[in-house]
This record gives sequence, structure tokens and C-alpha cells, in this order.
Amino acid sequence: MRILQPPDWTAPRGYVNGVAAHGTTVFVAGQIGWNAHCEFESDDFVDQVRQALLNVRAVLAEAGATPAHITRMTWYLTDKREYLTRAKEVGAVFREVIGVYHAAMSAVQVSALLEDRAKVEIEATAVMPVA
Repeated sequence: MRILQPPDWTAPRGYVNGVAAHGTTVFVAGQIGWNAHCEFESDDFVDQVRQALLNVRAVLAEAGATPAHITRMTWYLTDKREYLTRAKEVGAVFREVIGVYHAAMSAVQVSALLEDRAKVEIEATAVMPVA
């Protein structure tokens, strides 16, 4: 994987501007903050972020991929203020579940998600290198 960062640009915080990769592509559908039985264990935003990231990690594992293979993530948030206010907690949970990352990322506020209790949905694309 190669990070794409134009030399005269200010380095972004919490993501990279682009990633180039070659290998097997894994697409992870949007994951929300419920468990493997489609049950919410919490309505807390950070708890749902943790569970959504754990769900992303579990789907990646099915392909033999790890979070280190993630090249792109898109976050759909129902409340950008909560995301911004709790950014340090979100960052800590991200590092706990995903670890060191070099993914191109986008975050978008949406008016609602399909599941009424969901506060965040995260989709990911990963590229596993050719063996």
C-alpha cells in the first residue's frame, strides 16, 4: 500500500488523502453498532462506534484480511456534533479496534439510518496484497 500525499499539502489528521494498493479487494458493507445477533447493546454513540468497528473487523477476518489492509472507510453519522464533541473518545476506540491506520476516509452526516437506534454506519474497503 502506498500513501498518496501531495508534498505541498498540509498533512490531514485522522486519515490520509489517498491510498494506492494492488491485490485482492474486500468490500465491507455498512456496519452499524449492533452485535452479531442484530441487537443493540447500547445507545451510546462511542459504544456503537466500537461495535461497528468490531463488525468491520469481523467481516474482514472472513476474507483473511486485517484492519491493516483497510484502504478506505466511509462513516455515516446521524449527529456530527456528537462525533466532533467526542472525537478523542472515538479516536481511542478506533486505535483500540483498528490500530494504526492509513485509510482514505470520509464522514457524512445523514438525517437517519435504516435502523432507528443506529447512530453510526461504517463501510470499508480493504486490499490484501498478492501473495
